[in-house]
This record gives sequence, C-alpha cells and structure tokens, in this order.
Amino acid sequence: MRLSSLADYAVVMLSAAARHGHGERLTATLLSDETGVPLPTAQKLMGRLTQAGLLVSARGTGGGVRLARDAASISLADIVEAVEGPIAMTACVDDHRHDCSLEGACRVKPHWSVVNDTIRGALGGVSLETLSRV
Repeated sequence: MRLSSLADYAVVMLSAAARHGHGERLTATLLSDETGVPLPTAQKLMGRLTQAGLLVSARGTGGGVRLARDAASISLADIVEAVEGPIAMTACVDDHRHDCSLEGACRVKPHWSVVNDTIRGALGGVSLETLSRV
C-alpha cells in the first residue's frame, strides 16, 4: 500500500499547521511556503480537509484556516481518509460493490475486513501531534 501524493501532502500540511498551534489562523500561501507543497495543491487540500472537518475556515480579513480539533485528537487515519476515502485494501470489503469475478467462490473475502481494521487501527494510533514533532 502506498499513499497518494495528495495524502502525503495533506499530512505534511497538517503537521505544519499543528506546529503553529490549535487556534492560529493559517493561509494556503503560508502553508505552501513552509512545506513546499505547490500553492494550487495546498488550496485544493485545504478545501478537502475543511470539508472532512479537520480544518475550520474563516473568510474575510484575518481569515484562513485552523485545526478543527487538538492535534492529539487527529489521527493519520483521519487525514488519509479525508483525502483518499475509506481505507480499503481491496474493493470486496465494500458490501455494495460486486465487481470481482472471484466473489462467489472467494474464501479470503471474509478476512479482508480484519486486515482493513488492523491497518486503520495502526494509522489511527498515530496522532497529528506525534507527526508534527520536530
């Protein structure tokens, strides 16, 4: 499993935001400058992270974004899922998808949920606070 560049950049940007503190208002330009994430990508990610409830945005003078919660309560799993969607090692863990030709005879399918839960648990055990330490 490999994270997409967007998920990686989201982790980098939120780590930078966490180093600023919970209540400080930040801009896409500031986070782009600090992290090296290209400004258009930073803007796109800020929208996704706000939509996912990890950032809170404010418009107008003094606007920007801030962490929606304390960095200790935001996990790596939260960030990855905000960008990538639900953690799923295979399509067959989604009960609504039936596009696998092996589904009817697959003896492994019942075990994929255990694998997914283990991976999500591992990612969920790493906080943004930990990731933001220098």
